[in-house]
Parts: sequence; structure tokens; C-alpha cells
Amino acid sequence: MKIPDSAFLSRVLDGLKQAVLLSDSAKTVRFMNGAAEDLLHFSAQRAVGQPVMDVVPLGMILQAALIAGAEGTTTTLRQTPLRRVNPPSEINVDCTVSALPLGEGSDYMIIELNQVDHLRKIAQETWLQDRQGAFGDVVRSLAHEIKNPLGGLRGAAQLLDRELPKQNTLREYTRIITHEADRLSGLVDRLTGGYRDIKREPFNLHAVLEHVRKLTLVEIPLGLDVDRDYDPSIPDVVGDREQMIQAVLNIVRNAVQAMGSRGTILLKTRVRRQHTLHGQRHRLVVEASISDDGPGIDPQLIDRIFFPMVTGRADGTGLGLAITQEIIRRHNGVIECTSEPGKTRFSIFLPMGHRP
Repeated sequence: MKIPDSAFLSRVLDGLKQAVLLSDSAKTVRFMNGAAEDLLHFSAQRAVGQPVMDVVPLGMILQAALIAGAEGTTTTLRQTPLRRVNPPSEINVDCTVSALPLGEGSDYMIIELNQVDHLRKIAQETWLQDRQGAFGDVVRSLAHEIKNPLGGLRGAAQLLDRELPKQNTLREYTRIITHEADRLSGLVDRLTGGYRDIKREPFNLHAVLEHVRKLTLVEIPLGLDVDRDYDPSIPDVVGDREQMIQAVLNIVRNAVQAMGSRGTILLKTRVRRQHTLHGQRHRLVVEASISDDGPGIDPQLIDRIFFPMVTGRADGTGLGLAITQEIIRRHNGVIECTSEPGKTRFSIFLPMGHRP
């Protein structure tokens, strides 16, 4: 039995941002769109012909909803835990099951899934973007107001140093002034690093990751290693190669500092389908992840790590991840972080085929 006008229907459903599956009277999957593949971590090729209960593991409540749907009743399951297998993870979904009127004698059911956590994440991303945008405006204004007098202060200290006799103890203070002016100027440069105009040129993301890997291997102790797992099919992305190097390097250096003398950092790339960036659904995006097996991030900091001046280290400035987040945002991308003891993962998502 074939779905009427299946080619047209498949194109329509596959273009939806909503995760959608179709099942037949035997409660087997007949169709699964790209958004459902992305949500369930289950390919349509594997899913078609499998029992719905195996593909959408919601238990007996889904079976009851399918039975009710066959009798003409639409059922919505709110904030229901769904356990994904590969990789293991649990999400909360809203699931709606209803009959699909494809004609007389049709026993098809449509199953719509919406990740509740995902909606919260989109709202959080929007809020974070607004905060970062406002922070960027403040940084640019402050940079101008601070660097001008710093330059004058440094110049005056140098002139005074030249006028003082070589053995005069006051020269120590002029050198301190010069040193501190340089330090503050460098801090301002770091603050504004993520807010400079970006170039818009194609570059190889793997070349960026390899560059960071080589830099890191020179600096780290012998007990640390940096592995990689790249998808060779990923095309060039468009943006600023140098700024992307800085963004990734900030993450990797944080990982090195957190891990101590032993452990492994993994650089990994993959293509993701039907992924949402800044509220817009993209058919294909690139994911570059940086994982480590260190102690993890303090749970009290995890929701604020991309804010400026937030750090878990006594000697940290709290600027690196804020700058990284801004660089990724200016490439129309998104950065996410998950962390637990023994596993911290930063994931950078960038659109494919779009100019920033």
C-alpha cells in the first residue's frame, strides 16, 4: 500500500521545521521527515518499516494515543520524556497524534513532535544575543574612551623617563606606569577582539582546527593529547579564518587549563540536518565540537560561562568565552556547552552555503 501522491506529500512534510512521522494501520513508520531524523537521532531509511514504538520511544502512552487517533480522537502528550539511544540522551517533547485524512479507507496517523527544551534554548539564545549586542556597544565606546588617555599617559611617562637622570629611583615608577598602560591597552584589545569587522571569505574549517591543534600540542604537557575526528565531506564555510582560529583556540586553552597534566581533547566535525540557528531552520549546518575529559564546569557557572567577566579560575579574566561567543554569533552561528564530571563539550554550529 502506497501513500497517495507520496512524492508530493514527502516534499511538503520534509520541508517542515516540525518533526513529523506517518504510520499505517499496523503502527509501523511509513514516512519520517528530516526534522524528525534530527530530533530522534534516527535515520528515515532505518525507521521506515519499523514499529512506531521503537522509533519514538514514548511507551504505552503513545500506543494509547495511536489507538485513540484511529478512532478519530486527537491526543496531545505534554512535556513527555523521550530517551534517545545514539548518543544516549533524554529530552522532553510535546507529541500530538491524529488521523491523517488521505481519502476513504485511510488508516494513516500523523505524529508531530516538538522538543520543549529546544524552544527554551531558542529563547535563551535570543536573550543572550540581545545581551551580547548591548555589551558590544558598550565595549566599543569604552575602548575608544580608555585607549586615548592611555596613549597619552604612556607617552607622558616615556617623556618623563627620558628627562630623569639614569640613576634616579623615580624612573622605576615611570616604567611601572608604562607597563600598566600597556597591560590595560592589551586588555582593551582583548575585550574588542570579538567585535571587529569580520572578513567574508571561504575557508576550510578543518584547516582552522588543525592549526589550533598544532599550536596546542606545542604548549601542552606530555600527558595531554589532542585527537581529531573530521568529516571529510564538509565544504568550506564563509567567514573570517583568523577570528575563527581565535574562537576555537579560546575553548581549547580553557580545556587545557582545566584538565591539568593528563587527559584528551577531541576535535570533531559533523554535518547536521534540520538544525535551528537564531530561530531559523537550516537544512544543513556544520557542527565543530571540542570535547575534553576533564573535571567539568562548575554547575553554578554553566549558565553564565559566555557572559563577560565570568570565570572559574582565580587568575582568569572571563573574556575568552565571551569573545568566542561573539565571533560565532557574527558568523550567524551558535555555540552550546554541556558539561559533567569527565565530559565537557562545546559545539559550534555554522550555516552551510550562507554568507555571514
